[in-house]
Amino acid sequence: MTLADPGRDLDAAPAQRQRDIRRVVLSSYLGSTVEFYDFILYATASSLVFGPVFFADLNPGVALIASYATFAIGYISRPLGGIVFGHFGDRVGRKKMLMWSMSIMGIASFLIGLVPAIPTWGAVMLIVLRAVQGIAIGGEWGGAALMSLEHVKGRNRGFAAAFTNAGGPTGAVLGTIALSLVALMPEDDFLGWGWRIPFLFSAILLAVGLFVRARIAESPVFEEALHAAKERTSQTKESIPLVTILRAPRTLILAGLVCTAPFVIQALFSTFVITYAAENGVTRSQGLTAFAICQFFAIFGILGAAKLSDQFGRKPIMLTGFVGMVVLAWPLFQLASSGNFLLVVLAFLIACSVLQSLTFGPMPAFLAEQFGTRARYTGASLGYQIGSLLGAGFTPVIVASLFAGSGTITSVIVYLVALCAMSTVILTLFVSESKHVDLSA
Repeated sequence: MTLADPGRDLDAAPAQRQRDIRRVVLSSYLGSTVEFYDFILYATASSLVFGPVFFADLNPGVALIASYATFAIGYISRPLGGIVFGHFGDRVGRKKMLMWSMSIMGIASFLIGLVPAIPTWGAVMLIVLRAVQGIAIGGEWGGAALMSLEHVKGRNRGFAAAFTNAGGPTGAVLGTIALSLVALMPEDDFLGWGWRIPFLFSAILLAVGLFVRARIAESPVFEEALHAAKERTSQTKESIPLVTILRAPRTLILAGLVCTAPFVIQALFSTFVITYAAENGVTRSQGLTAFAICQFFAIFGILGAAKLSDQFGRKPIMLTGFVGMVVLAWPLFQLASSGNFLLVVLAFLIACSVLQSLTFGPMPAFLAEQFGTRARYTGASLGYQIGSLLGAGFTPVIVASLFAGSGTITSVIVYLVALCAMSTVILTLFVSESKHVDLSA
């Protein structure tokens, strides 16, 4: 697979047009990589660092729950980012909002690396910056996915849009590797200052991402819709994008709920399962390495699943991943608690590189195709962020609380994952297949 593939159905178009498409897809991929490097870095740090650093006056179990609670703040604020950036993205353009979202995310992550280890006040600053991260990524995802989708438009648009989600595991790999390297330091040095280095490094990634993103063109589908809207508004007033979406909320609700199960897997394996594996025989560094390995292969899993969805449809590929989550929930946790590094890696590979990728690959196109152009940024962003909030926002806190109460992984936690996935299977059946939808309609 190459970045040339998304433009294959535009071979008759001018060479400059094809170069623009490749540049947009690359920009979406790199932008998402930068954003998720920052976001996942926080997720992993909340599992290993923030408890003993910012909640040292609490016992370890409660400190971990408190740390995960700050992690949840980012998911709570993501729908707000989707609404705000979506509104202006549907009104003034995708590109401008993407520049803002990337800048805000990079600055917030850099500042997290400077938060002093002061009880109470340090935690407050951490929560505020985490909320800012959530708002930024709430605006980033929808715009990045739409830019690729709307530039390509044709039969490979699912594959093109998937580069946005492929940037997620790429950023996770970079963030996890960075944290794994500093985790090799002596414990006191790592908790004292070493964990800050990966956050400060985000400033360099931000500069690279902004350079690439500044050179892309605005979405042609959006520009056509904007021109048509200006002609209409000379006679009638155009509705606010959010109002347009909420007039028929069924699509938004179904789209958001369908996205829930993949985020449950993402949240569990980027936070709790790393800690859980480390408490059952593998080292902390090995747990991080297992997560990094699965995220590397997830890049290709996401792109492969999206390619299949362009051929067979979004729903069949996503349903395969959801059913797999139901069937394999219990075996995956058994592998993660085996204490054997290779079996732990296998658990991560199956959960994230295969099952989650089957759902994440088609997801950008699936969500965007549910909405019209003048409300697509708002609808796709809000649907995605609702799924992320319900699926990932509170999952680590709930699971950590159950684990702290019993001292072992219980069937209740496995049932939680399986039930969520089964519910998603049922909900997906009520959503129409969207791969043939005309984006300009």
